[in-house]
Amino acid sequence: MTLNYVFGIHSAKACLEKTPQAVNRLFVLNNRKDKSIQSLVSLAKKAGVSAESLSRQQLDDMSAGANHQGVVLQLSSQKQSYETVDDVLEQLTKPAFILILDGVQDPHNLGACLRSADAAGVDAVVVPKDKAVSITPTVRKVACGAAETVPFFQVTNIARTIESLQQQGIWIYGLAGEAKQTLYDIDFKGSIALVVGAEGKGLRQLTKTKCDDLVSLPMQGYVDSLNVSVATGISLFEVVRQRVGLS
Repeated sequence: MTLNYVFGIHSAKACLEKTPQAVNRLFVLNNRKDKSIQSLVSLAKKAGVSAESLSRQQLDDMSAGANHQGVVLQLSSQKQSYETVDDVLEQLTKPAFILILDGVQDPHNLGACLRSADAAGVDAVVVPKDKAVSITPTVRKVACGAAETVPFFQVTNIARTIESLQQQGIWIYGLAGEAKQTLYDIDFKGSIALVVGAEGKGLRQLTKTKCDDLVSLPMQGYVDSLNVSVATGISLFEVVRQRVGLS
């Protein structure tokens, strides 16, 4: 069983509230007795999770020197319910909503994308195995519990995954700045996958050619692009806006 760590007050609270079954232990700084810490200890006790006081150096070691705010959760890396994206699709009773991240490398961006995906009700997030960040402690911290709730898949070949989704009736939309039609010109009420490219580079050319259509955000100011996690959040919630009231 592989052990993972989540650090930071907000991330720890989200995990204890949303996925307490994945939490093994709670570690807190031995001289912190404030309300935030006591609230986490109470949540842990309610979930049957033991809490232990450690020194700052011990917490620093667990979090690789990151800003843990005096709190570290130890998680067990349990196997998620779904083996593949196809397993997710087989269980759906509504139009599919998939997010594909084509090479995002910054853990903060991946964490923010997962958080938005959870909030938007995305059915699965897909990333490539190579040249892309996977789930790390930093990703878990930024995601605030979404890394434990959103089905997450690393695939060998994004292009083949797109082809497989298309064969199952899912329309693939790539986010690209040069696209003439905007996000707001598209009907997202059916089964769709949104594909977002890497920081600075955008979608790879092969990925673009595999998409059924490309869409852009209608930028109105001097800046011609947005951070990948911001663009992802905007795009996901346009899908949500169109689907509100359908189910």
